[in-house]
Amino acid sequence: MPKRSASGRKRFDVAIAGGGLAGRTLALALAKLSPRGFRIALIDAEPAPSEKGEVEDARALALSAATKNLLSALDLWEKLAPSVQAIEAIEITDSALNAPLRPYFLGFDDELNQNGASAFMVEHGALSRVLAAAVEIEPAIDTHASDRVTGFTADQFAVAVSLGSGKGITASLLVAADGKRSPLRERAGIKCVGWSYPQIGIVTTVAHARPHHGKAVQHFLPSGPFAILPLTGNRSSIVWTEDAAEGAGLMAADEARFRDELTKRFGHRLGEIALAGPRQSFRLDMQIARAFIADRFALIGDAAHVVHPLAGQGLNIGMRDVAALAETVVEATRLGLDIGGAVVLERYQRWRRFDSAFSAAVMDGLNRLFSNENAPLRILRDLGLGLVDRAPAVKRFLVREAAGKSGTIPSLLTGERL
Repeated sequence: MPKRSASGRKRFDVAIAGGGLAGRTLALALAKLSPRGFRIALIDAEPAPSEKGEVEDARALALSAATKNLLSALDLWEKLAPSVQAIEAIEITDSALNAPLRPYFLGFDDELNQNGASAFMVEHGALSRVLAAAVEIEPAIDTHASDRVTGFTADQFAVAVSLGSGKGITASLLVAADGKRSPLRERAGIKCVGWSYPQIGIVTTVAHARPHHGKAVQHFLPSGPFAILPLTGNRSSIVWTEDAAEGAGLMAADEARFRDELTKRFGHRLGEIALAGPRQSFRLDMQIARAFIADRFALIGDAAHVVHPLAGQGLNIGMRDVAALAETVVEATRLGLDIGGAVVLERYQRWRRFDSAFSAAVMDGLNRLFSNENAPLRILRDLGLGLVDRAPAVKRFLVREAAGKSGTIPSLLTGERL
């Protein structure tokens, strides 16, 4: 049971505000890997979709090999595996929407599978349910369901956290995992650098007549990238970047027109297609927090950074935050250090801020490079794609980067328990 502070508030080691994928994964990592007696408060842990009776999130998620290692270290991958589709190959094309042919410029196949699959697809609901079930049975996690953090104040000993329910708790560290519009980040006085794109993202799921054989396809079109990502069975997830005005029209269109426009971009290689899930849209932003920490306070996931979805790396970058912060906190706890102290949190910030900013800049640059109709620029970028396709060493490097296997990475991302 949590201890109580002198004020009568329940006392925890870490309080996590936000019960999404990053927040729940961090709570589980700290619960499973910290010394006995470590206590976590998970606040605003939304029920899984099936529990709420609502339509599931239409998104599917790309998981890197490093994210798979993290989930394996937390004994979650075996439970998730039946819902996972390995990406066996990737094909990249660049063409106008009405081009009669979409020439192949760059592909990855053998490079993805030299040491086991390097990327996987899973539906958002499947991962959310696995995490929710694991949190529910973890005794070290005290879940404050349907509650939220309304305020906090830090001193040299603890952070006092006020909840919307009227309750209060204290902790050594407060972690904000409350999304890209994070109220807690704003309350901590942390500013962001970023902008919105003149595009929206549209996601849905399609069923098709022929099998995909694990191949992912990325069509770079003038309005933005159009990705076909393999799911289990004869199904694929669509991540469709479109001009904002055109995208709004597509979301308002009836099913027949929406499917016709989708088919123009999808093509006929997998036979006839049919919608197999709801369609959703979301605004596209690039955002990076100027700092990832404040007094007894840390940011993870979308609260710390938001990247363009063209490479499907948003969740993986957030999971790197989770692994880095978990390792930092667990090691500090074992050494008897103050886990909310400036020295400990600075280590986390050094580990994660440059990598996150670099990833956001790369995604932004690729989107700007390919989302246009400049003919000379298309010739140059297609030449570059062709040169990369003929350079095996470069392709292997890119696969290692996307798999999260390069640089100094937290032990959890290699599959090691701390």
